[in-house]
Amino acid sequence: MKHKIQVALTALLLLAPALAKASDSAVIVMYHRFGEGAIPSTNIRLDQFEAHLKHLKEGGYRVLPLSEIASALAGGKELPEKAVAITIDDAYLSVYKEAWPRLKAMGFPFTLFVTTKDVDGGSKLYMSWDQMREMAKQGVAIGNHSATHPHMADLPPGAVQEEFRHSQQRFKDELGLTPDLMAYPYGEASLGVIEEAKKAGFRVGFGQHSGVAHSGAPLFYLPRFALNEHYGDLERFRRTVDMLALPVTAIDPPDPAPKPSPKNFRLTLRDDPPRGLNCYTGDGAPAALKIEGKIVTATLSKPFPPGRGRLSCTAPAANGRWRWFGHQVIISQ
Repeated sequence: MKHKIQVALTALLLLAPALAKASDSAVIVMYHRFGEGAIPSTNIRLDQFEAHLKHLKEGGYRVLPLSEIASALAGGKELPEKAVAITIDDAYLSVYKEAWPRLKAMGFPFTLFVTTKDVDGGSKLYMSWDQMREMAKQGVAIGNHSATHPHMADLPPGAVQEEFRHSQQRFKDELGLTPDLMAYPYGEASLGVIEEAKKAGFRVGFGQHSGVAHSGAPLFYLPRFALNEHYGDLERFRRTVDMLALPVTAIDPPDPAPKPSPKNFRLTLRDDPPRGLNCYTGDGAPAALKIEGKIVTATLSKPFPPGRGRLSCTAPAANGRWRWFGHQVIISQ
């Protein structure tokens, strides 16, 4: 009997590290251009990109297909600790010439979100359908990024639906597939746009506001960390992929395109608010916090001006890591 107990305890001890490595969140990073130094706001230098990939390879991260992460988040299933997904928007030619060979060499999966009009236009700045077919046949996942890359929150429902209908038809005609993952152009959405995305048959939608995706977050407004030359140094990348979720399960107002700009945001957290929690807007202005149980009310120092605005909430975690929640809003002119 004593021997059986010892065997059972040994098995539990061996299993414990695996259990400790389970997670319900993932960091999703986003790129656009590669080695196109004339446009630094959406470009990553090749030396920066190579350093990112090397860090992911050597740092104990699990680079997973975005679809696998989306399924886990939707189903409340476990993900490995330090799970990361790589996404690229807009199908620039430098993706094919520069990013894809480097990602293949590392064995990293990634998802390419495509605006179909850009590919149809035949511009030398973008990939061709032939190049995209080659990538898809070799396992690159293709996602929908609309037909014309509009500001979707400004469109009526019928126009949003036409964006999805036309682009899905082009994917079917050219690639023989219809993506079930989509990313909003400019990361802009509204409750109306989200409803149209659901009607169009997508199962998950992505913005481009910084934050860690986690189970319980809105599946049609998941965050991604945008990377470019200015925000692409290795130390910042390391901090980004080491981020942990600050699990906000509801936000009020819920519409990413509120009218008018709210002065307060009411966040419902899954867990008790962590020590050192702070919230601030995109310009760095701090928000005043009122904490009542798992409810955090963030009061802005001033309303958001017209355009895109962001609320970010962070808190320190163990081992030098941070928790991060992000929310982007679109304020009408």
